Amino acid sequence: MGCPIVHFEIGCRNSAKTVAFYRDLFGWKFEAYGPANMIDTGGGTGISGHISSLGHEPHNYVVTYAQVENLEASIQKANQLGGKTMVPPTEVPGMGHFAWITDPEGTIFGLWKPAQA
Repeated sequence: MGCPIVHFEIGCRNSAKTVAFYRDLFGWKFEAYGPANMIDTGGGTGISGHISSLGHEPHNYVVTYAQVENLEASIQKANQLGGKTMVPPTEVPGMGHFAWITDPEGTIFGLWKPAQA
């Protein structure tokens, strides 16, 4: 299996304002899911995403997520290659687990492991 890009996340300070911006700009539809607003781009192709307001730094960011077979092994390999763990494996109830790493230059990148079917 490769590691396809499967999701994106847009961080912000004000979720309502940010949702309104992208809704009005692109016609995207949103559905609240806990602290996130899931995005339906309506395109029929491409990847899904969500908008999130963490309430702490970093506030404004875009993270791309690659799906991996083994989250812990991918994090360990990233660290061996000069990256760092920014957010350790974190559960999204009923969906899977994610983590954030940084590459050697500090760019944030997401890893995603879906829940077992």
